[in-house]
Amino acid sequence: MSNNTGNILLALVSGAAIGAGIGILFAPDEGKKTRKKIKTKVIDSTHDITDRLVHAKEELTKTVDEKKEDFEHKLEDAISTMSYKADDIIATLERKLEELKVKNAKLQK
Repeated sequence: MSNNTGNILLALVSGAAIGAGIGILFAPDEGKKTRKKIKTKVIDSTHDITDRLVHAKEELTKTVDEKKEDFEHKLEDAISTMSYKADDIIATLERKLEELKVKNAKLQK
């Protein structure tokens, strides 16, 4: 879940909770009933937010694990490719060194 989606979700839930609270406060009811309704709404909203946060955490963990696995695979491929290239470079340098040794030996005679 992206950061913007999380912020939008939090704003929507917060707005709904505030709207419900204001609606209850302006409803023609006894104070005791109004307080009970507010308490119930707060508890429901808290559970809803908690559930959504748990879900968001699970999704984020899943995404991070997938990206980590993908990164590790790409890193292994890059290291493998570099290793082959390093072997090729070393082999080429060794051939050049042998050629120089032969030329040097001919010049020494």
